[in-house]
Amino acid sequence: MDINDLRSIVTVAGLLCFLGIVGWAYGKGAKKGFDEAANLPFAEHDDQGAKSSTSHPR
Repeated sequence: MDINDLRSIVTVAGLLCFLGIVGWAYGKGAKKGFDEAANLPFAEHDDQGAKSSTSHPR
């Protein structure tokens, strides 16, 4: 076994990991979770007493 065999094994392992991630991202159950995560910035906060970090009293 030389370095080229090791490179081939690492390339195939990387391809399999990539295909696994693509399969997970485009799977049937992932859409609902991704839609919820995409709408998180627009969700209202329940913290009534929290101050905005952008307002500065002067």
